[in-house]
Amino acid sequence: MINELDKTDIERRLEDLYARAALYFNRSFPAPLVTYRRSGKHAGTAFLQQNRINLHPTLFAHNKEAYFSDVIPHEVSHLLVYQIHGRVKPHGIEWQSMMSDVFGCEPNTRHTFDLGPLQLKSFTYACACGPVELSVRRHNAVMRGKQQYMCLQCGTRLTRLIEQPEPKTNCA
Repeated sequence: MINELDKTDIERRLEDLYARAALYFNRSFPAPLVTYRRSGKHAGTAFLQQNRINLHPTLFAHNKEAYFSDVIPHEVSHLLVYQIHGRVKPHGIEWQSMMSDVFGCEPNTRHTFDLGPLQLKSFTYACACGPVELSVRRHNAVMRGKQQYMCLQCGTRLTRLIEQPEPKTNCA
């Protein structure tokens, strides 16, 4: 889904970000490997010890501008903070500073992309507020008895809503 022109644009954006970081810190940093694999709802993922960034190709295709302005700097910030400071809180003060001071970006920790194009399977649960959709991973954890989830709004435990089959009629 990511064509060669998009990959070239991504490489240019990475070069720009790394040039800014080199100027700011007065040192060079090794360029990361970039992969393009689906990764659930994650727009991007930084693999710190591998110096690798993974970008979600479907979300990229539907949100290119946001990838260049937010997602790529977000993931690069994780890699650079790790190279400078080692292990720290993922979105802690060092990461926030990298985002705002070095790259001039808002240090947002989550995207608000439309997930419809991903066609993710979900399971309907309910709380006092109403229905809540859980991912396959969370649903499976509930089914194995390893996890229970609470509503973030009302604080009640989520319970599975099972769709009832249509009643059969004995019409001739």
